[in-house]
Amino acid sequence: MSEEGRFEVRRPFTGFEIEFNLVDERGDPSLTNTEVLAAIDDESFQTELAQYNVEINVEPRRLRGSALREFEDDLVARLETAGAKARAVGPEVVMVGILPTVTPDHMGAETLSPKVRYRLLNEQIIAERGENIHISLEGVEKLDLTSDSVVPESACTSTQLHVEVSEGAFPVYWNAAQAIAGPQVAVCANSPFLFQKELWRETRIKLFEQSIDTRSVELTEQGVRPRVWFGQRWLESVTDLFEENQRYFSPLLPDLDDEDPLEVLDQGGTPRLAELSLHSGTIYRWNRPVYDVADGRPHLRIENRILPAGPTVIDTMANAAFYFGLVRRLAADEQPVWTRLSFEAAEDNFLRGARDGIGARLHWPGLGEVGAAELTLDTLLPLAYEGLDRWGVDPADRDRLLGVVEQRCRTGRNGAEWQAAVFHRLYDGSGLSRLDALRAMTIRYVEHMRTNAPVHTWPLD
Repeated sequence: MSEEGRFEVRRPFTGFEIEFNLVDERGDPSLTNTEVLAAIDDESFQTELAQYNVEINVEPRRLRGSALREFEDDLVARLETAGAKARAVGPEVVMVGILPTVTPDHMGAETLSPKVRYRLLNEQIIAERGENIHISLEGVEKLDLTSDSVVPESACTSTQLHVEVSEGAFPVYWNAAQAIAGPQVAVCANSPFLFQKELWRETRIKLFEQSIDTRSVELTEQGVRPRVWFGQRWLESVTDLFEENQRYFSPLLPDLDDEDPLEVLDQGGTPRLAELSLHSGTIYRWNRPVYDVADGRPHLRIENRILPAGPTVIDTMANAAFYFGLVRRLAADEQPVWTRLSFEAAEDNFLRGARDGIGARLHWPGLGEVGAAELTLDTLLPLAYEGLDRWGVDPADRDRLLGVVEQRCRTGRNGAEWQAAVFHRLYDGSGLSRLDALRAMTIRYVEHMRTNAPVHTWPLD
């Protein structure tokens, strides 16, 4: 299909998925996604790994004109409706990278959603690993525990951005997305707590990597690649990624398809390539290649998996505008940033951004080591403005959404910083237990989330 040039895209689409948590009146996880989804009765909402998770798939649009505002209006309307229906059943819907009140008591296999694929995935990962999963993080505090299931992964709720690109453009867009992963996660961090510990500013990154790691300790020490993977080099062809997937990773889900793709091609049709897509879907690259078929035509997408959920719809859309604009502009450079930034430095930036959030120090060509907020304000935001202009985005929407990112950098307050600051105001010297302080913070978070005011404007008291 690649050799025959079947992936040319004239009018690319963008879209996204957002994962949510369900909480009860105390702010604790509510294991009620079956009842909530029945009450919402909207096919765009689906189950996720655990019973306190749900996901929405937003209908894709061409990124031009008022598309970002239409995305935002659609998402606000759907969430208001879904939230009201969920509250009628009992729980509240919350957008957050890691629910602060989740505890190890929620990590048993019984917490999994009642869907065969999730249980099979759990069994296959544990079987391939051959031992319990070890979760170890050291940030502000230290966490060390083991789990006999992949359920800790359910604590990771994210926003996944999709960009449809032609085969020829795929490598430069993927490289651009990898290059900005560090500043992207730093500025947008929203996951500072896990199991009552304050860890990384985007703890979700390391938790996700460890919670579905199929490697034993021995295989890890031998350098076997993890299924949650940043990658190993800048890309020259999209087929490189699918070849690496086949070479380095065994299939997890034994689901075979009757389709003969070569026969379909010979008959002039478009194959589903269901086995390739299933396999790719169990290799969790932070920027993942997606093959799909729409209206009988094949296309390729980059799925950006770096962002946490929330804090609000407008924060989510601001994060999306920053990403869409920046990759478009960087992909057009005659001297691309990835020719001046080593892949190892890009990965190091990614880990620094996840660990330290908006206060991270990152490496950037021509600047040396620079603060994430300074890099964003002085270098990346101007490029994102240019990129959104290239997409043809309405200037008013461009200015409003990128202005949210700008103010987040000027105030130094993203979701992670707000959560940490409010927790310490509630907990330090108060006599509250850590869990009760996190519950109180989570309830305040939900109240502010429902206003759709950007997180940098939320009060700390």
